Amino acid sequence: MRRPQAIGVSLRRFAHGRPNRRGYVTDADVESARAYCLRQLQTSDYDAHLIRRFVPSPVRDTYAALRALNLELVRLPEVVSNPVIGALRMKFWHESIDKTFAGMPPREPICILLHQALQGLEARAGSPTKKSIKFWVSRLVKTREKYMDGRPYPSLAALEDYAENTYSTMMYTTLASMPLRSMHVDHLASHIGKACGIIAVLRGIPVLAAPGRPVKTPTGADAPPTREPSLLLPLDIMAEEGVKEEEVFRQGPNAPGLQDAVFKVATRANDHLITAREMLKRLKAGEDPGHEFEHEGEAEHIYLGENDTNKEIRQSFGVLLEAVPASHYLENLEKVNFDPFAVKSGGWRLPWRIWQSLSSERL
Repeated sequence: MRRPQAIGVSLRRFAHGRPNRRGYVTDADVESARAYCLRQLQTSDYDAHLIRRFVPSPVRDTYAALRALNLELVRLPEVVSNPVIGALRMKFWHESIDKTFAGMPPREPICILLHQALQGLEARAGSPTKKSIKFWVSRLVKTREKYMDGRPYPSLAALEDYAENTYSTMMYTTLASMPLRSMHVDHLASHIGKACGIIAVLRGIPVLAAPGRPVKTPTGADAPPTREPSLLLPLDIMAEEGVKEEEVFRQGPNAPGLQDAVFKVATRANDHLITAREMLKRLKAGEDPGHEFEHEGEAEHIYLGENDTNKEIRQSFGVLLEAVPASHYLENLEKVNFDPFAVKSGGWRLPWRIWQSLSSERL
């Protein structure tokens, strides 16, 4: 994910994100909102830009709006100058999500596109599914708010919880938008999302450990950076490997213990991907997944009866493709001896691998 480009764009949109007083959204509004969200994915979340093409067509707008929302929330620590402004911005998003699900989206492109997607969903599946999606979207926003201050995760288990409540949650939202409620598919999404969330932290190391960039004032002068460098690796792993934040900030990839710590964290992400692949093989062969779903019985993880698992996997496989860019990143990370500063982008191989995975239904 590339570093955000400008404070101005985000805060200007915040200022103009007023309620939709017309009471309706035009086709032109939706097209403009869709173009904005797709542009955000193409420039700042290329993995999602590729995968969106393969999720079921009725949920592509939901997927684009959700991933664009995630980008907005990820950028907040970079584009706000103090915690008070950050809290106001998060309040804006909480209120905007409530208004969008109430049918009155503010004049904000992400909310407009999400509103359009929700209208289609309600026509296909009714209000209960819409309530389920609100639960997941609200959980994403609350989790991003909780971690907005850039503090390290106290443990690897805490990082996994964060990944479950962000990246797995985005996958649950997309599945619910189809709509598809399947314990086995949610179980796969949980493991894949945890891997994606852990990898997002690894990908962010070169960006967040670098000094913050100066912010342009309205007069064109450079204001001080809005954030200090940070390192989000789990504290327990950093302690085990003797990693010190200040050494990473000063020495980058040469900091003692950094690559060993990255290896340990990457191994946990890879474990989740291996588990998902083994589960997929077992389920397609008509067997049980091999272990219980730890979140079964929790809110929105209540399932009624057995369904055609192979059919559900075929229906949802475009969503499960999130595993492919995650695996590709880990392979590239291994090639550079777990130096996150040296990992190259996916290039042409990543789209090819996504297509191969879709064609063979293998992760």
